[in-house]
Amino acid sequence: MVALRHMLEKVDPKVAQIIKKEEVRQERVINLIASENYTSKAVREALGSVFTNKYSEGYPLKRYYGGNEFVDEVETLAQERAKKLFGVNFANVQGYSGSPANLAIYFALAEVGDTIMGLSLPSGGHLTHGWGVNFSGKYYKSVQYTVNAETELIDFDNMLSLAKEHKPKLIWAGATAYSRVFDWKRFREVCDEVGAYLIADVSHIAGLIVAGVHPSPVGIADVIMTTTHKTLRGPRGALILTNDEELATKIDKAVFPGLQGGPHNNTTAAIAVCLQEASTAEFKAYGKQVVENAKTLASVLLNQGFRLVSGGTDNHMLLIDFGEGGLTGKEAESILETVGIIVNRNTVPGETRKPFVTSGIRLGTPAVTTRGFSKQEMQTVAEMIASVLKNPSDSEIARKTLSLVKGLTEKFPLPP
Repeated sequence: MVALRHMLEKVDPKVAQIIKKEEVRQERVINLIASENYTSKAVREALGSVFTNKYSEGYPLKRYYGGNEFVDEVETLAQERAKKLFGVNFANVQGYSGSPANLAIYFALAEVGDTIMGLSLPSGGHLTHGWGVNFSGKYYKSVQYTVNAETELIDFDNMLSLAKEHKPKLIWAGATAYSRVFDWKRFREVCDEVGAYLIADVSHIAGLIVAGVHPSPVGIADVIMTTTHKTLRGPRGALILTNDEELATKIDKAVFPGLQGGPHNNTTAAIAVCLQEASTAEFKAYGKQVVENAKTLASVLLNQGFRLVSGGTDNHMLLIDFGEGGLTGKEAESILETVGIIVNRNTVPGETRKPFVTSGIRLGTPAVTTRGFSKQEMQTVAEMIASVLKNPSDSEIARKTLSLVKGLTEKFPLPP
């Protein structure tokens, strides 16, 4: 890898310099973006391997190009590891990322114009679960369920009522900003009531499921999709899983030749590595610590007087709601970034501001847990966040916070 960096510096010093600057940035900040993490050197080595040179349309032993014996070997290995890790009979590992994988599920199970259901974006849902500006809201008749206005938990009574009225072809269970445990059986009951497919998008919580700190939808959902980054700590890719042989055939055909050409074989190799890492006892301990860290962060912020959506967290993330009269999410994100704490603005239930502005921010613990943060560090981080957001114009507080961030990031360096 050193030789590769040396070559990059020789061939394109501008790109090499930009990469170096990003390395320094990542090292020096506290990353609380719930969808980000740090891959191991082993994953990065596989991602930068010679597999990036190979074209491999098709599936193992069924390729449209020659010279794929080792591609077949690594893709089969990734499939087998995914099946074993999640306890399923089928795994497609070729999805380029979460959104293309979700598109493949639509392509396999629904026709354009069919009715689909998903959690609304302000309630914590994902764009590809039927939000209007996304393909899923444009090419399908989308019905959006929400969280309860008082509890801010998924409103299953409302969901069932909507499902009975609209008879969706499939219902999405999963989110990008929901801090509580998913009740897979309740979703199954709603789907069975109206004859819909249940699709579990576990992109955010896959690592927690593997670690045993979040219930698994296996055996309940018809199809499961997950990205391989976030809590799984792998490359940007996706898995589509099922135990249904007929659905498996449809999914394979939807991915290729339906929507994609050749898979990114270097990514497949890196996925195989991250799945191997996720099968260890160390990873299970990591997943448990992710949740404990999020709960500590939430507890301290609540004690500091911040309002958290649904009152706290059961997983790896939480959302601060500043309300209509408080800071905007955009302002809070910017204030924290100036002191080296990275979060993202996020819509909240009942959102009244525009998506680029928002009334909240989302915080997550996967990346800082990978660095080695535990309860003590999360208490410090929460206190820093509270101090800075309550005193955004106080330069002395900002200076002290920058110093604390520097101390923590030096004490807990990025994984090699």
